[in-house]
Amino acid sequence: MPTVQDILKKQGEVAITNEDTMVIAAAKMMSERRIGALVVARGDKVVGIFTERDVLNRVVAEHRNPATTRVGEVMTSPVACCKSTSPVAECRSVMTEKRIRHLPVVDDGRLVGMLSSGDILAMENRQQQETIEYLHEYLHSGTR
Repeated sequence: MPTVQDILKKQGEVAITNEDTMVIAAAKMMSERRIGALVVARGDKVVGIFTERDVLNRVVAEHRNPATTRVGEVMTSPVACCKSTSPVAECRSVMTEKRIRHLPVVDDGRLVGMLSSGDILAMENRQQQETIEYLHEYLHSGTR
């Protein structure tokens, strides 16, 4: 059974911000990196997550000024997290149940990565492609 660790091997650096960052700066960072969420940390401790949904629901819909609103005022907290040893299927279930697309990965209180629904989908797609190729080879190996 694949674990989060299998996905993290292919991942780069996690995008992090802090509670005092202005929403406009955080949104710009997300846009430049083409990502949908930032982990909000206080030192080494994950204290929240700031997502596109937070921008829409807690900034735009509430007519807040993104230049004067701090991430800490509008982030999602507490945040659901997983471990690098967590089964991917378990994480997919949590994400579906909570209707979220990102899970910070925390081991021994330390942020080690970020899991997204896109990461899970890509992994499952690779696995299905491998299965299809294997079955194709199996079915056609006796016909030569």
